[in-house]
Amino acid sequence: MGWKRVALIVLAAVGLSGCQALQKVDQGLYQVAESVSERDRVTGQRTLSMADRSAQIANGNAYIEQLIAAEKKAGRPVNAAVDKQQYQRLVRVFDRVHQISHLKDERWQPLLIRRDSFNAFTTGGTYIVVHSELMDTLKDDAELAAVIGHEIAHTVANHVYERQTHAQVSALAGSNSVSRSGYQAAFTHESEREADRIGILYSALSGYDPMAASRIWQRKYTAEGNARALFHHDHPVNAERYQEAQAVGQKVMPYYQKNRINPNAQALLDNNVLWRKNNAEAAAGEGGGVSALLTTALGAYVQHQGAKQEELRQRQQAHFVKSVEAGLKLESSRKASAQKLETRWRYAVRGPVLKNLVMGLYFKRDNKVERYVDHVPGYIKPGQVFAARFELPQGVTVDDLQRYDARFYLDDVEPAR
Repeated sequence: MGWKRVALIVLAAVGLSGCQALQKVDQGLYQVAESVSERDRVTGQRTLSMADRSAQIANGNAYIEQLIAAEKKAGRPVNAAVDKQQYQRLVRVFDRVHQISHLKDERWQPLLIRRDSFNAFTTGGTYIVVHSELMDTLKDDAELAAVIGHEIAHTVANHVYERQTHAQVSALAGSNSVSRSGYQAAFTHESEREADRIGILYSALSGYDPMAASRIWQRKYTAEGNARALFHHDHPVNAERYQEAQAVGQKVMPYYQKNRINPNAQALLDNNVLWRKNNAEAAAGEGGGVSALLTTALGAYVQHQGAKQEELRQRQQAHFVKSVEAGLKLESSRKASAQKLETRWRYAVRGPVLKNLVMGLYFKRDNKVERYVDHVPGYIKPGQVFAARFELPQGVTVDDLQRYDARFYLDDVEPAR
């Protein structure tokens, strides 16, 4: 009920301002709106943020500068010292994507650090940090461009400070949702989806194949599955991510000119197949205060409801996966070869017909958890027996699995509609 109360207060202010026509009241309301919101660079709508751009840059860059200092103190290389060719490649791809972004007038710096993880991130300032394993994994420049566009988009859409301000305002509004880890994950999940969409548009406008993002997540899904059965997730799972990236890529494909920045890029940032930017806002004292506060409150309420719906969707999916997993019975397992394990399972409960079932195998080796999956083709009916086969990595044989305390799990499944 918290966000509804906020909206009602704003609506009351609208009535007061309209009745009394007080210019100063409207100016005051505009100042209030400015203190807790900003105009979204993508859509033009008001979004929550208690930090202006200068504060965002100062705070975000301070964190990265501490990271750089820590890397140097520990004797770890950065940028060209990590890998000269990969750093030059990173700068080259970054420059082209940044050139058509909403923040093209800011001076940004890509930072390459040595990490054995597939990751890149921004902190709301003017740095983008990329891990060396991601550079080594993504051989295609278009795929690297998709990741870079996604990270720039997080700052463009102000996701870091939007999330912080939303949490603070939600607490003041009496909402209990923000205290739930599932809600927090769902809120971030929706920000990740938005960053994906913006990043794919950036790819197309900067002359990189907009279908590249979908290829990244399709490979991830094939190799890793979704791994979402037992917990809330703050990123779209691999299958959802590649499907949505594919759909967005197809939509923006007409803007793609191979290896060439679209000459209409700046106009297309405001008006494209994904959104149409609203640049109209009344001035303070002329209804702008009422409008800014109202759109801020209502926009935050819609965002709040969207996160709650995503939280519920994730909870329902996790419950369904757990219920199916409880009904799966291991019928047999055999060593098909030294590094191939074949298992047979029975779907031993009354329930819906299943599809897109992914079985997983995990174990811990060298203090690192390793997961391997098998995608089971076709539909599975109650009582049906199906096979799941696992190809093990180099250095691990089927005979080793008991020593590694290997365990099976249901990675993901859907009811056949």
